[in-house]
Amino acid sequence: MPKLTPFSYAVLVLVGEGGAGAHDLVRMMRQGQHVFWAASASQWYAEPKRLSQLGLLDAERTPGRTHDRTHYTLTDAGREALRTWLAQPSAFPRIQSEPVVRLLGAEFADPEALSASLDSLRAPLAEGYAALEAQRAVVEDLPHRASVIAINHRLARRILDAHAEWLEEAQAMLGDAAGR
Repeated sequence: MPKLTPFSYAVLVLVGEGGAGAHDLVRMMRQGQHVFWAASASQWYAEPKRLSQLGLLDAERTPGRTHDRTHYTLTDAGREALRTWLAQPSAFPRIQSEPVVRLLGAEFADPEALSASLDSLRAPLAEGYAALEAQRAVVEDLPHRASVIAINHRLARRILDAHAEWLEEAQAMLGDAAGR
C-alpha cells in the first residue's frame, strides 16, 4: 500500500462513519485551520480521491445544490488503516510560526513597522475565536464525538489565547524598543 501521511489520516478521521464530501472537508478545515490543520483547499479535494483509489474510501456521486458531488465513506480497509495508525505513538505537533521568526529578526526591523506587521494577526485570531463559537453547533450533529470535540475545543481556545498573549507581549516589547 502506498504511504499514508498524517494528512491522509486526518481526511479518514473527518470522513468518519457518517461520510463527507470534499466540500465538507474544506468547510471543516476552514473552521479549524487556525489551530489544528492547515492545508490548501485543493489538497482537501485531492486526498479523498487518492484514498478512494487506494480502497480506503468509497466514493458515491450524489446530487448537490448546483451539480453532483462526491460523497466519501470509510471502507473496512479505511477503518483498519485508522485502527492501526491510532495505535501508533503520536508525534509532537510540528510548529511553523512566521510571526515568531519575524520577532526573532526584530534587530533588523523598525520596531513600529514590525509591530504593524504582527498586528495583522488580530483578524485571524478573531476569526479563530468566532469559528470556535460557531463549532458549538457541530457537537449537536456529532453526539458520538461530543466529548473529544469538547477537549479539542478547549485546546484550540488555549492555543488562540497563547497566540493573543504572545502578540500583546511582542507588541509591548516593540513599543518599548520604539521609545514609546
